Amino acid sequence: MTLPVVVIDYGAGNLRSVERALAHSGADVRITSDAASIEQAPAVVLPGVGAAADTMENLRERSLVEPIRDYIASGRPFLGVCMGLQALLEWSEEGGRQECLGIVPGHVAHFRASHLKVPHMGWNTVTWLRDHPLTVGIPQDSYFYFVHSFHPVLDDPAWALGETTYGVTFPSVVARENVVATQFHPEKSGTHGLQLYRNFVAWAAEEARAVPTADHAS
Repeated sequence: MTLPVVVIDYGAGNLRSVERALAHSGADVRITSDAASIEQAPAVVLPGVGAAADTMENLRERSLVEPIRDYIASGRPFLGVCMGLQALLEWSEEGGRQECLGIVPGHVAHFRASHLKVPHMGWNTVTWLRDHPLTVGIPQDSYFYFVHSFHPVLDDPAWALGETTYGVTFPSVVARENVVATQFHPEKSGTHGLQLYRNFVAWAAEEARAVPTADHAS
């Protein structure tokens, strides 16, 4: 059976590219802003482009903040992409101080080095810090596509799965228990990006087989 994967629609602009990448990876993709669909999903993806303030405002307007927190607390697989990673932290410097979802201890900081071109846009490498189902088949220091002006700063380094250097070295992939997230866009990152989505779908399917999901069937 094809794994249903819910992609949260809160007005972000890159839904279709994420949908295509997940479908190519073998998922049955459902794009929704319905809280009940998120609650019942065996796997959820939060994509995103743009500003933290807009992201959080859109999530609040759609009454999705608590459903996302509750879903993550349930232990089922969750993938955040770009702004979907930054939204997981406690707060962002963008726009002064923007409160975020508070899942990952830490905050989001602006690139400060004066010699850097900001946003950080284009291809850069990711160094894996440990093994994880998300990294299977993806070589060390593979290139992924980035577009961002802010980067995560973790209070707990154990969350870091991969890191990237652009003036500063920052966690470009975070992972703990059922939560994984990338600062780059896997759907724009060619072969390695598609492999990452395949890994997420395979991992989520394995988790679904390990834990009965009758209560979460859509």
